[in-house]
Amino acid sequence: MSAVSKILSAEIDGLDAEFVEVEADLNVGLHSFNIVGLADKAVSEAKERVNSALKNSGIRPPSRENRKITVNLAPADVKKAGSKFDLPIALAYLSASEQIRPFDAKKKIFIGELSLDGGVRPVSGSLSISILAGKNGISEVFVPYENAAEAAVIRSVRVFPVRTLNDLVAHLEGRQMIPQTPYSAVVPSKPRNTISISDIRGQENAKRALAISAAGGHNIIMSGPPGTGKTMLAQALSSILPPPSPEEIIETTQIYSVAGLTAQTMPFVSWRPFRAPHHSASAVSIIGGGTNPKPGEVSLAHRGVLFLDEIPEFHRDVLESLRQPLEEGFVRVARTKKTVVFPARFTLVAAMNPCPCGYFEDPEKECVCTANEIMRYQKKISGPLLDRIDIQIFIPRVKVEELRNGAEAAHGEPKKKTEEKIAVARKLQENRFAECFPRIYSNSEMNSKLTEKYANLDTDAEVFLKRALEKSFVSPRGYYRILKVSRTIADLDASFNIKKEHLAEAFHYRLKIEE
Repeated sequence: MSAVSKILSAEIDGLDAEFVEVEADLNVGLHSFNIVGLADKAVSEAKERVNSALKNSGIRPPSRENRKITVNLAPADVKKAGSKFDLPIALAYLSASEQIRPFDAKKKIFIGELSLDGGVRPVSGSLSISILAGKNGISEVFVPYENAAEAAVIRSVRVFPVRTLNDLVAHLEGRQMIPQTPYSAVVPSKPRNTISISDIRGQENAKRALAISAAGGHNIIMSGPPGTGKTMLAQALSSILPPPSPEEIIETTQIYSVAGLTAQTMPFVSWRPFRAPHHSASAVSIIGGGTNPKPGEVSLAHRGVLFLDEIPEFHRDVLESLRQPLEEGFVRVARTKKTVVFPARFTLVAAMNPCPCGYFEDPEKECVCTANEIMRYQKKISGPLLDRIDIQIFIPRVKVEELRNGAEAAHGEPKKKTEEKIAVARKLQENRFAECFPRIYSNSEMNSKLTEKYANLDTDAEVFLKRALEKSFVSPRGYYRILKVSRTIADLDASFNIKKEHLAEAFHYRLKIEE
């Protein structure tokens, strides 16, 4: 007589999760244990982990069954990957072999990897699975103990942390209940051990540009000789970025969860990420992808900063692949069998030298590069990519006297005032875009329609804009980006209208305008 059981689990598809039903069937025949349903190598190896985990937990394992055991992962046409199905496979077998008291599995979902001694190890994507459960009325989610805090951020589900297989069996049989993990309230924070912008002496123009970037989420590129503080300025941007909202924290944490980068000690990414990949990084590591697509650096920097130091040294295909996420805020990874979309709404901060030797146009040290070498070096960043960068500034050399005597101006009140202005500007943007769907958080995310709507130019600004556009070539994309930057500068001044000086400063960061 055949006995069939069904346990609910889930698979990760890009950033989202989808239900997988784990079916177990025991039938008459010679002993065999097969897992079907388009399973990858890690899932196929689950039968060995399940067998040892059950044996070492004092339960009769499949290897001692003189029957044919078939486990099906449905739907069968969806590829299953990873070790998260170990726990539901073990439960399905126990239920089919009647080694566990009957329990209602309809409103329960299970994930977890089994160790050989019956312990339950953490897996990736538990937050996505908890979100799936909440949207579909699944009331109970059973996850590894280390993943419980992360999954408990969804109020509508009850999360149970599972340490061992025996603990789960005792809970389902009603013998010893597993305490529910309390709701995890997300609290915004700032990253630790970051360089404060007040630690940087001099470079007041660069600090102003960074404040505008932080207030509106604008991309910025810094060019200048070696040792002028470009890298330090980029790292200091984190010190003035406003803390993320709870919604942004959940978005970012979901990405890190799918990538397997969360842990019991860090269940949430409660600060704005700062990612700084090396220039030797491949396109897959930057954009995302792989056999089982995973988020890349552009997605891991979502709602934070992606810093590309020495940007001309990155492979050209890597730089050109940044065009879509910079424009649209997401990246589409296309593969033969499916296409996956990852969010990638980040602020690009890039740094570069003006030439191979680094001293082109330096007033103190002579450049030894030829004109052809300088042109080839600067051409490594294409025009279309540069057109997507709102703020383009030159970082000059700081004099030694300014380094020794400029500390007073770099500490205390100025940084506090800058943070207050940025917070006010962000609040204005939050109120401005409160009714927008999909939700946007900063001026840099406005489309052309919203930009025209909120670019409230006063009379002098209208005249200046017309004259400036007549004297310089600006692409339609560049035009809208200038308006977005000027909108942010006006927000920093708490001004409803964009004034002439706001527009002039925005043009200054993009190109030189003759007065």
